[in-house]
Amino acid sequence: MTPASPPARTGPSITAADAGAGTGAAIAVVLKGYPRLSETFIAQEILALERRGFDLRLISLRHPTDRKRHPVHEEIRAPVSYLPEYLYQEPRRVLRGWWRARRLPGYAAARRAFWRDLKRDLTPNRVRRFGQACVLAAELPADVARLYAHFLHTPASVARYTALMTGLPWSVSAHAKDIWTIPAWEKREKLAEAEWLVTCTRFGAEHLRGLAPDESRVRLLYHGLDLARFAPGARAESRRDGGDAEDPVRLLSVGRAVEKKGYDLLLRALAALPRELHWHLTHIGGGPLREALQKQARELGLEARIDWQGAQAQAEILRHYRGADLFVLASRIARDGDRDGLPNVLMEAQSQGLACLATEVAAIPELIDDGVSGVLVPPEDPQALTDALAALIADPRRRGDLGAAGQQRIRADFDMKGGIDLLAGLLRPQEGRQAAE
Repeated sequence: MTPASPPARTGPSITAADAGAGTGAAIAVVLKGYPRLSETFIAQEILALERRGFDLRLISLRHPTDRKRHPVHEEIRAPVSYLPEYLYQEPRRVLRGWWRARRLPGYAAARRAFWRDLKRDLTPNRVRRFGQACVLAAELPADVARLYAHFLHTPASVARYTALMTGLPWSVSAHAKDIWTIPAWEKREKLAEAEWLVTCTRFGAEHLRGLAPDESRVRLLYHGLDLARFAPGARAESRRDGGDAEDPVRLLSVGRAVEKKGYDLLLRALAALPRELHWHLTHIGGGPLREALQKQARELGLEARIDWQGAQAQAEILRHYRGADLFVLASRIARDGDRDGLPNVLMEAQSQGLACLATEVAAIPELIDDGVSGVLVPPEDPQALTDALAALIADPRRRGDLGAAGQQRIRADFDMKGGIDLLAGLLRPQEGRQAAE
């Protein structure tokens, strides 16, 4: 497979010797894309598993598009391989993979599963998944003993077809969009075949247990935070109350500019704030709607009050958490059903003692106790968001109390160590059987 650095579109297959064969217990981690700035939670999990002694092979379905990397990516030592992102880009490799895969004992079963899926979802993406699985099955190092996919949609399909071809066990970690935007039949069949599934919210776990043949296969595993990496930074007590135009209240939001993040609603809420309140918003994140949102901000007369930072590495984001007065996220359910799970950015903000204002949607109430460790408002309600913003901008003492309570909650209940303990047990076959009982 293609070596990770520099990421190329084509390249030689990786052999078992290249990958460090001989242990007989490596795990192939199938990822949508690697590395990705928006998936810090996956990187911190990979690094934690490496530190527990797991021998990992990272298999990415897409090449990286982010220009920056988080420090955690530099610490990961697992080799990264790239499958053909689009089958037509590497036809010889795909044909060679199919020719080898068709000789595997489980190829006929994988092909039957693929045709059943394709009849119900006649899309090029479905064909690409099977082609990528053929390549992966053909090129998989001999020491790989199991497959573990992040995301229940495309990566889990590639892992599933590969597992059928090779006879290897497979499991999956489900998150947010992947749960809510694929059909129920697909979730049921994957849950029936996967050895186990972990998911990062109680909200998602309850939904998936209702589709599983045995609900014990679905385990709740909060990602949590690496509290060493998100240690509390110096935070001066803020006395900003929106009354000084020269020193406005510093609002911060971190998230991709996509529909489910509700940034159009946030802009409308900000535009409705009383003129006598002075504030400045910093937005961090890329995304396809960024230009449209900037245009909306200009039309609302907010252009001078918003700094669009684009995607940033973790050190820069931490600096903004520590310098802001209020974090705000207006999450909603998108028209295609996509929604947040439990946004890591809320946990990160709270770890720095930053007060958070968010919407009461998906699993966010599992983290924020309204009025105690943050403030929640109904989704799709710009007026409620305006009212909450106005109250918090004008009340630095309350922001301080909420920030302190949120920080305490993170340190008490969202340390990533507990989740890694559970995952490590599941990934070690003997311990995994005991953990699932």
